[in-house]
Amino acid sequence: MCGIAGRFNFTPTQPIDRERLVAMTDVIAHRGPDADGFYVGPGIGLGHRRLSIIDLSTGDQPLANEDRTIRVVFNGEIYNFAELRAELIAHGHRFRTHSDTEVIVHAYEQWGDRAVDRFRGMFAYALWDEPKRRLLLVRDRIGVKPLYYAVTPSGVSFGSEMKAVLEDPAVPRDWSPEALDAYLALQYVPTPQTIYRSVWKLPPAHYLVAENGRVSVRRYWDLTFTGDGDPAREEEYLDRLDALVTESVRMRLVSDVPLGAFLSGGIDSSAVVAAMVKTSASPVVTTSVGFDEHRFDELEHARTVAAHFGTVQHEHIVRPDIVDLLPKLVWHLDEPFADHSAVPTYYVSKAAREHVTVALSGDGGDELWAGYARHRVERWESSARRVLRTSGAKVVGRAAGALPLSVKGARSLRHLALTPGEACARKHAYGLFETGLRSTLYSADFAAQVRDADPFVGFRIAYDSCPSPDPLDCALYVDVKTYLADDIMTKVDKMSMAVSLESREPLLDHTLLEFAATVPTALKLKNGRSKHLLRRLLERRVPASIVDRPKQGFEAPTGEWLRGPLAPMVNDLLLDGRLRNRGMFQDREIVRLWREHRSGRSDHRHRLWSLVMLELWFRQFLDGVDASRKRRNPVQSPARSAGGELGRQPDGQAA
Repeated sequence: MCGIAGRFNFTPTQPIDRERLVAMTDVIAHRGPDADGFYVGPGIGLGHRRLSIIDLSTGDQPLANEDRTIRVVFNGEIYNFAELRAELIAHGHRFRTHSDTEVIVHAYEQWGDRAVDRFRGMFAYALWDEPKRRLLLVRDRIGVKPLYYAVTPSGVSFGSEMKAVLEDPAVPRDWSPEALDAYLALQYVPTPQTIYRSVWKLPPAHYLVAENGRVSVRRYWDLTFTGDGDPAREEEYLDRLDALVTESVRMRLVSDVPLGAFLSGGIDSSAVVAAMVKTSASPVVTTSVGFDEHRFDELEHARTVAAHFGTVQHEHIVRPDIVDLLPKLVWHLDEPFADHSAVPTYYVSKAAREHVTVALSGDGGDELWAGYARHRVERWESSARRVLRTSGAKVVGRAAGALPLSVKGARSLRHLALTPGEACARKHAYGLFETGLRSTLYSADFAAQVRDADPFVGFRIAYDSCPSPDPLDCALYVDVKTYLADDIMTKVDKMSMAVSLESREPLLDHTLLEFAATVPTALKLKNGRSKHLLRRLLERRVPASIVDRPKQGFEAPTGEWLRGPLAPMVNDLLLDGRLRNRGMFQDREIVRLWREHRSGRSDHRHRLWSLVMLELWFRQFLDGVDASRKRRNPVQSPARSAGGELGRQPDGQAA
């Protein structure tokens, strides 16, 4: 696990500033504290920070092929590298190391850009083809590992984090009003946008090619929900799931450093630990965290699972200094990000790092196996549409507009007036700054700036692109294309890398996901029971009390923190005048939200957390920037891309 960064100049005679390249990697040194490495050639610079996991003695990067015409910097793991290595040796390739990184350069020599089709793992890599003067950037299928880039008139800069890209002085720092609007709706900025107009996220399952003065982005893989599964084959599906989870976990146990697992005691992490115990030759190390507040504490459940499997269990009670912690998290997150479960994710990563360098997690179980409450609502709404038919559903939906949202089910009834794709998208904003609340929050000038912004366009496109006729399949596909990568994977990557811990996600192995997409939703959400097939798998391994307990999200007591230790900070951030002077928000609306939450009359914890994280980001990344690097805020001075059009993406950018 590592951090990568680099710069490619379209003109080879334009030299690379080595000091700037070093700065790009130094700013992400936490991702790879063990070593650094650089390659500088005519118009190309590659930088690497290494967290040593496999082949500790000879796996340094950048790494080249035999004649040093192909070079790569790589972040992640290729779990099937041993099999690929043997195949490539049979084709005549010669290896100098035993690292998975070297497989990438030889696979590119053998199969070109489509070498990525053969990789099982999590990865983001930059490959330099010197004879063709060609830069290839590749991101894994699900987006476990991040990769950011910026296209300037003279070339391309890239990095594992945006702060690395922004070390290039050619990259403007103008922030995007449309991205900010999306952030307030969703808690994160959706791919391919970032908070900066000139910086982009390379989408999962895509690669970027820069050559001959042009940049193009193409998709190389997609997950296909077929919608034609047979629920009567439940036992067959269960056996196949068991085999795939076991295989996926086994592949992720390869490590030359200490390895363990996160354990919450829930379905997903328990299934992963069960497979680890089944396949590991040594005792499994598990780490769990809890809070003083009982309703946020899962340690009792984790303890039960650990005792059942006989793991080496480490438990930590978190008593965070939240005032000092938040600015640190904002720095690691790079852009506004308001999923407050980043706090416990940081603490469980920090606790695990005291014992291991690699930790397996249970992430991905909810998104593919219908684990969220919104999935049950999706099933209900689709049934209602089927019974009422389109015209009747719209009549009911419009009539429900008269119901206050405090009435249980009112929001779902209102959704019947929307298209299924739009209704699915709106579920992702529940409890946040939904459309009406954002319009109330915004100043007149800022509202005009984002009048045509649409935070949900990617959700609708994904919903309508799913080939399955089952609406729940479509909703799960939306989760994979949006929330999973942009929220869950962002949170896990940034918080684990903040403490130099490698997190591995066996439930997101793409072979397992391709199987999950063929399983009928009747075996995922059955008789009101979410994750039915995963639960049945776990029933083979653990007591029924673990399988059947209610779902408890990985959350933190943010509402209490806002009223308690964070209250002085909230007053300063939201009410000292600096946020008001940015010209985006109605001061009276922010005062109302804070007063109602602090008095206990209303629960605005998600909205206030979003505003707090946003203002912390402004102060740290824009107000704190060197005057020579500052750019005017786009409310006054919109930035133009290299092509002369506002916010234009490279040719071929796919949704």
